[in-house]
Amino acid sequence: MMQRPTPPAPQGHPFRRSLARKPAPTARVREEDGDIKLFVLSFTAFFICFYTFLL
Repeated sequence: MMQRPTPPAPQGHPFRRSLARKPAPTARVREEDGDIKLFVLSFTAFFICFYTFLL
């Protein structure tokens, strides 16, 4: 009589094994979003430098 092969034991913590696996969400970044962030960063850096120069 042949025995069926047993599947390997699952790895990891039991709580993690009980969770359903979902693919990680990927965030889509618009091109104009990067421009706005760059402008805000530049403006903030200029403001801080100018303000510390006046102090």
